[in-house]
Amino acid sequence: MSDLKEKLEKRANETEAAPPSPAQTIAAYLKRMEPEIARALPKHMDVERLTRIALTTIRTNPRLLECTVPSLLGAVMQAAQLGLEPGLLGQCYIIPHGREATFIIGYKGMIDLARRSGNIKSIYAHDVRENDEFEYEYGLHPFLKHRPAMTDRGKFIGVYAVAHFNDGGYQFEFMPYEEIERRKLRSRSYKNGPWVTDYEEMAKKTVIRHMFKYLPLSVEIMRSAAQDETVRPDLTSDPVSIYERPIEGKIITAEDVQPEEIPNVPDAEQGDV
Repeated sequence: MSDLKEKLEKRANETEAAPPSPAQTIAAYLKRMEPEIARALPKHMDVERLTRIALTTIRTNPRLLECTVPSLLGAVMQAAQLGLEPGLLGQCYIIPHGREATFIIGYKGMIDLARRSGNIKSIYAHDVRENDEFEYEYGLHPFLKHRPAMTDRGKFIGVYAVAHFNDGGYQFEFMPYEEIERRKLRSRSYKNGPWVTDYEEMAKKTVIRHMFKYLPLSVEIMRSAAQDETVRPDLTSDPVSIYERPIEGKIITAEDVQPEEIPNVPDAEQGDV
């Protein structure tokens, strides 16, 4: 009996001495940051829900666990400031770019930003397939007609986006598959991000993002949209486009956080993501 007790005590001591895992380290920093995140969030969003969803997003991607903690916290803060939730809802994504976490706005996030302007009555995008009935024309009398095929729609040939303004005006834009592919390849995240898992959603987002320059949006909304595909190497820095220059961030390892600082943060429920 004494041998068993000694073994249990030895195992407990080893467990206490073990350094926290990367996931535990990130959980600890997110918990510590909650007051700052709460101040950045819109009133309708809950800080505990956002941090829980963000932590689940990070935990489920092993490559994110290899990213620097400051860039991960910066990405979460960007999501908070824009009032967007990362993950399966498609509002925004956090993906790895080397050792840095990259913040990417999704299709639904772009839609949400446009609607916040107060000048947009409705905005949407649809994919076009080769067997659909589709016509469009630019010029003095722009025209758009799309009737999807009822059965086999055929291969993907492009995406169009439409925005209706409160004053009765509208704007539409069509982008063929070839142009979407060219723009996709400009993104350094096209191999391991939503371009792989949610291609059509990203194609719709690409067209809406291109159309933003023609919409009656505020400077604040345009600045928010400009945070797409950016890295914030630390919380005090401005978001930097991943195309502009290499990002250097301080790497915080699991050893930087003591075991007693690790909070008990449960995994997010599936329905939260």
